[in-house]
Amino acid sequence: MKKHNLYLPVLALLFFSACKQSIKPEDLYGKWKYIKLENPNKNPPITEPDWKLKIEQPYIEFSKNNDLVIYWSGQVLSHGKFRIEDNKIQFKETLDSGRTREFPFYVSQLKDNTLIFETNGEDGTRVTAIKK
Repeated sequence: MKKHNLYLPVLALLFFSACKQSIKPEDLYGKWKYIKLENPNKNPPITEPDWKLKIEQPYIEFSKNNDLVIYWSGQVLSHGKFRIEDNKIQFKETLDSGRTREFPFYVSQLKDNTLIFETNGEDGTRVTAIKK
C-alpha cells in the first residue's frame, strides 16, 4: 500500500472536524420545551418519565440580551447570562446569594428546531428540547 493512501482518511477526518459549524446566539433565541431529560452517567442511567415532563413543563429560554432562564413547573429554576464558544453554551448562573458560577452546556445537536445539550460529570444531564 502506498504511503499517501494512509494519509487520506486522516486528512478527511481533519477536514470534516474543521467544518463543524459553530452555534450562533440567534440560533438559540426563543423558548425550548424539554421533551427528554436524561442522567446518562448515573449507574444505572436515569430518564425522566414522559408524564413528569408533561406535568412539570420545563423549558429553557434564550433572549437577545444574552439572558438564559430555565423554567420548571412555571417557576424560574435558574437564570443568568450566556455566551457561545464554538459548540458550547457557557452559562453564568446567578445564584440567590447574588454570587455566580459558570459552567458549559455542550451542544451535540442544533438542527430542525431540535436542541440537544448536556453537562458533564456524575450528575450530568442531557436535555432534548424542541423550539416552541
